[in-house]
Amino acid sequence: MTPAPTRARLQDALVEGLEPLPTPRHVLSEPLPERRRRRPLSLRQEYEEFILQRIEDYKEQLSREQLLSLADEAVRELELGPEGQLVLTEVLMLEHVDRLIIRRLRLPTYRRWRDRHTRMRRAQRELTHWGLPADVPLKDLAQRVPPGETALVVGAGAAGAAFYLAAHEVDVVAIAESLHGVDAIETRAAQEALATRVTALVVALGDWFPDVDPSLVVLEPTALTGLEAPVRIRAMDALRERTCQRGRHLVLPVEQRSDVRSLAPDALLAHYTGWQVERGTRNGSRWFVAIKP
Repeated sequence: MTPAPTRARLQDALVEGLEPLPTPRHVLSEPLPERRRRRPLSLRQEYEEFILQRIEDYKEQLSREQLLSLADEAVRELELGPEGQLVLTEVLMLEHVDRLIIRRLRLPTYRRWRDRHTRMRRAQRELTHWGLPADVPLKDLAQRVPPGETALVVGAGAAGAAFYLAAHEVDVVAIAESLHGVDAIETRAAQEALATRVTALVVALGDWFPDVDPSLVVLEPTALTGLEAPVRIRAMDALRERTCQRGRHLVLPVEQRSDVRSLAPDALLAHYTGWQVERGTRNGSRWFVAIKP
């Protein structure tokens, strides 16, 4: 008969199980994981994803010593409770550690989360929630993305568009020029319970393009501002070539500031020769949509 594991062995095994796996960072040469057609998650599944994400985020903040202390607390509680009559296993311990974290973070029950989540998702499906101009046709464009296909959002400054699309159950690949920009996108996506729909990548535009063939591209002109003309041309060529037939590009308006040099959307029109172009209809609208033939 196999002896029950000792307390010390359980703690060591627990720390190995508790330590979060390193988060994969998609950069340049790393291929984008295959994205498969899927149904929207149920509210219960979204809640479970939310709880797991919060637990993992909490673990990432702990040192090894703090993880050991957490494991020891779990051992003590299980030994004092009804479970103390059972053989303590690693699985039982890990489950109890998760319960401890849920208690420490005061995470909501499913019912409380569902009520808050429903209100939040309703707000997230409004353009103004993300600071986007009310006349940008993003809702119509989101509805045109077929199930299982991907939208590509270019530029950290267009993150609001990525979150808006994700709230409308569109799978989004968001690319930024820096690790800081990607971290900001991932953090906000987790806070807004949209992380399962948003993949953020660090991309040097003009040098590499993610393995995705989008049916919708949302482009923030500022993302191209610092590029030399030949690099900018290569980046735009790649965006156009990889877009699906009849796919659409939305070039967002840019807030003009004296301390920031930026391309105006109209400066990119020359890259869309042969495409059908639709401009904003309101006075002062600077966005346009280009449709691939």
